[in-house]
Amino acid sequence: MKNKYKISSLIAGLTLAASSSLVHAADDVTLQLKWVTQAQFAGYFVAQDQGFYDAEDLNVTIKPGGPDVAPPQVIAGGGADVVVDWMPSALASREKGLALVNIAQPFKNSGMMLTCRKDSGITSPADLKDKTLGVWFYGNEYPFLSWMGKLGLAIDGSAGGVSVLKQGFNVDPILQKQAECVSTMTYNEYWQIIDAGLDADELVNFKYEDQGVATLEDGLYVLEKNLADAAFVDKMARFVRASMKGWEWARANPDAAADIVLENDETGAQTEEHQRRMMAEVNKLTMNGGKLSTADYQRTVETLMNGGSDPVISSMPKGAWTHQVWDAAF
Repeated sequence: MKNKYKISSLIAGLTLAASSSLVHAADDVTLQLKWVTQAQFAGYFVAQDQGFYDAEDLNVTIKPGGPDVAPPQVIAGGGADVVVDWMPSALASREKGLALVNIAQPFKNSGMMLTCRKDSGITSPADLKDKTLGVWFYGNEYPFLSWMGKLGLAIDGSAGGVSVLKQGFNVDPILQKQAECVSTMTYNEYWQIIDAGLDADELVNFKYEDQGVATLEDGLYVLEKNLADAAFVDKMARFVRASMKGWEWARANPDAAADIVLENDETGAQTEEHQRRMMAEVNKLTMNGGKLSTADYQRTVETLMNGGSDPVISSMPKGAWTHQVWDAAF
């Protein structure tokens, strides 16, 4: 009889332990990146590697992006809880009916540039007339369109305007002289041009920040309807808090952060030199990032609405950002 009670107690204990583990199971979060695994997203990989997500009781899946991956489409289809996207793309999606909301802004500054060959005679934006410019699409073209609108340059190839070359996610057009200028990021494509053999003194860079048309880049976005759920807000607050710890760690340990990114690159396409260089540049952009600045948001909106005859967004967005998650996190 004594053994019978022992077995019953053991079963009861195991049942209680099992139910307890179910109650305390980590919350799942799926993050969709805007592009492939690289130091641009180091903060998230660091947060995962260093246990910052575990400490917040989160089980985070990080999904790399790519040329055929549009974060707004992924989250709209239920493939992610939160996405990394540029604000122009997010606001354009919102105007089209997909209610994305910015909950945090890890990137404070813009890294976008137009990089041109000096031997094309381009020394200032005025020299862009009648030139062919490589432009990224899939939502990345919006800052460029705003800039051309500000300059009063048509983009249809007509005289006095510019010709737009739909640029792949490489820098071949400037290397092969198919275009006088191409789209670059300070932390990525610019260095691909340098590595391909063109020297810095053979290039001229126009930073969007300097041209007064910089728009906010890598921010965290969720679907507006989910913010009505207190449990979802709590989960996102923990996710944001852990992610910001990841970015802080990456700034303090840039080489180690780049190594963590390389460990997560399943394609094997990235190199140590490029990722460490990228990490150093990305850290400049995330400095003082985190809580969305309403002034930066307003500047982005105004830039997108001042696109001449073809603005990126046609009306002032409402409800496109919130500090609800950030305030819950910090």
